[in-house]
Amino acid sequence: MKYSKKVMNRKELMSMGFSESYLMRAFSTPNQTFAWRDNPANRTSPIMFDTDGFEEWRIRDCNMQERARTMRTMVA
Repeated sequence: MKYSKKVMNRKELMSMGFSESYLMRAFSTPNQTFAWRDNPANRTSPIMFDTDGFEEWRIRDCNMQERARTMRTMVA
């Protein structure tokens, strides 16, 4: 997927079609290094995403979900 900027905030990514819950799940994933608050001391500070790292995480997440779906159908 192509992004218009190297670093984008959550609202910009939501305007591209990502859901808020998906972006918050990406942000709260343990040990992720691609998303951060602009000002960590402020709870309402915008969340910024490095689009290269986010895209890598998104592809790994899609692959993991696909594997989980196939494993679920094989168990039944």
